[in-house]
Amino acid sequence: MLQKSFQEVKSRMWKDKFEQEDDEDTSSFEKIPLQIWNVSKFSSCVDAAIVGLMPPPLLELQSSQRHYCAITVGEDAVVSAYRLSEDRSRSLVGAILSRGVAATFSTISSLSKILWRSEPSPTKKSRPKPQAFAKTSPLTCLKDSPRKGERLTLSPSGTLAAITDSLGRILLLDTRALVAVRLWKGYRDASCLFVEMLRNKDKSSSSSMHLDYTKSDYCLCLAIHAPRKGIIEVWQMRTGPRLLTIPCPKGSRILQPSTRFSSSSAFSSYTPLEVYLFNGDSGQLSVLNRHIG
Repeated sequence: MLQKSFQEVKSRMWKDKFEQEDDEDTSSFEKIPLQIWNVSKFSSCVDAAIVGLMPPPLLELQSSQRHYCAITVGEDAVVSAYRLSEDRSRSLVGAILSRGVAATFSTISSLSKILWRSEPSPTKKSRPKPQAFAKTSPLTCLKDSPRKGERLTLSPSGTLAAITDSLGRILLLDTRALVAVRLWKGYRDASCLFVEMLRNKDKSSSSSMHLDYTKSDYCLCLAIHAPRKGIIEVWQMRTGPRLLTIPCPKGSRILQPSTRFSSSSAFSSYTPLEVYLFNGDSGQLSVLNRHIG
């Protein structure tokens, strides 16, 4: 759609465009389909993520609409879960009301046109209205004042979420069952990122001509940067031990690109999820060690 818009703009002369700007509809281009949900009416939202699809409510088993599960963190609740629906008319009662009201309004409008005939007024193009919010239904929440949720990090599959709070705790949440599976304490101002580490160090030390790592050779881990301790810890998911402890200078940060870079080895068939350490003092960027001893 973006490419099509560019081609249409290039095909026009700027002079003609400025002369016809008042007559043309400003919404002539296609709109990207999207959905908007409002969760702030239930509790404050500092960070959020849509973790995947979920089944519909009991009265809507035959519905073709999709429902998503969203996780939020904020000041009112450490973590909250919501069901997000695709449109505003998901419920059975809502569908009946919306259709009934629409039919009634259409009938009244038709009768009024018959009774009061008038000259048709010239139609005027109106600007598109902002899209209305789709329906949001709260599922559960964890309130533990004065704890406040600060950051949320999602695993690649969306089945796990690491949540940091204002009291230095890190909560590992199972997003499918909506239950906490692990808790770390004493990590104030911490940041977390998921990373994949090689399971077998012997395989990694073999001849480079025979390297052929697959997804099964890696295990999912959580990298925790504790700036007050000056270390980075790597823990195996879900309930595994601590695998690495890496000292890091003050001012360091852990980073992760939005897309995975190609594998550093030409013989590897899988590109793992990596975490990079950025040294704010020297400007050096390095990748965390993938291999587990």
